[in-house]
Amino acid sequence: MIVVCGEALIDMIQNGDGTQRAAPGGGPFNTARALARLGVPTAFLGHLSTDAFGRDMAGLLEEDGANLEFATVGPESTTIAVADVDSEGFAEYEFLIQGTSAPNLTPEMLPEHFDPAVNALHLGTLGLVLEPMASTLAGLAGRETGRRLMMLDPNIRLGLIPDAEYRERLRTVISQSTIVKASDTDVAWLYPDLDYEQAAGGILEEGVRLVVVTLGADGAFGAHGDFRIRVPAPQVEVVDTIGAGDAFGAALLAWLHDNGCLQPELSLEEDELRAALEFACLAAAITCTRAGADPPRRSEMVPC
Repeated sequence: MIVVCGEALIDMIQNGDGTQRAAPGGGPFNTARALARLGVPTAFLGHLSTDAFGRDMAGLLEEDGANLEFATVGPESTTIAVADVDSEGFAEYEFLIQGTSAPNLTPEMLPEHFDPAVNALHLGTLGLVLEPMASTLAGLAGRETGRRLMMLDPNIRLGLIPDAEYRERLRTVISQSTIVKASDTDVAWLYPDLDYEQAAGGILEEGVRLVVVTLGADGAFGAHGDFRIRVPAPQVEVVDTIGAGDAFGAALLAWLHDNGCLQPELSLEEDELRAALEFACLAAAITCTRAGADPPRRSEMVPC
């Protein structure tokens, strides 16, 4: 089982006519749904609201097949992200977080230990930004490092992060991770003096087994051992990019799960890494063809 840790929230997406529509989202929420849709045993670890939005999101996770045994609920209102999608389908976000559900994941809400069936953890996005959730999940990462595969997706949200403190926390969790999956813009923020290939090499030197950099319409780059591989993205008509990176990360983990590779000491052959990246790019491309974070099901994973 893969346990996805972090936030679930509501994306308020601006329509072209000045109105808004509410769509369930949050990087970890999207990732958990995407994994479950791909047929991978998945659990969501996060704090949900008892309000209507929170109940709806719990229902969607369960409907897609994600387990909620590690989720908690509380009276706080659901966290809101206001998404502004530009003419090319790219989204920027403003977050309404004060007194809301997602940040209020505390250490007491974590399981004392995971069953051996849990062989991977996924964390990132606001999970390492908003307190007390950030300290809670950073502590979990420190506890679980080396015990099971851990994948970090920083999914950095500029304008929301407390720069110095966040950088230090993120660097620590990077060093504890098996896989770091990041966008090229994430990497540029983290390592402004390096290109993404140089940055990936530096991350590997910290003990990370696999570094994957997503490049939008240009596909993805993977660094593992001595391998440096680029794969193109399928060419599709983009509706919007919401949830595409989350679908990519989920599909990468799904490929590793399907091929028996979810180990802390991850080791892949060159053709295996290429196949994993191609599978992940396909999931992201399909997600871009429809509105909101709507990742593909296993039956839809056919070349575009």
